[in-house]
Amino acid sequence: MAKVAPLKSSFMVASMIGFLVSALYIAEFSKTWALAFGTVFSLMFVASLISMVEGSPDEQLYPRPRRVK
Repeated sequence: MAKVAPLKSSFMVASMIGFLVSALYIAEFSKTWALAFGTVFSLMFVASLISMVEGSPDEQLYPRPRRVK
């Protein structure tokens, strides 16, 4: 089984908002682009659901390494 990376909750929010915008607003201009964007944001949403179910909460609680500037 593959390792699952923990994703931030903002990733899920961005996928939901992006899907709604592409389904409601972009569809007025181009059905093809609305379908393309809707597919991408749907895949993002599925990835965030998989990350929530399969990811371990311990990985999210580990401190992040500091970047050296």
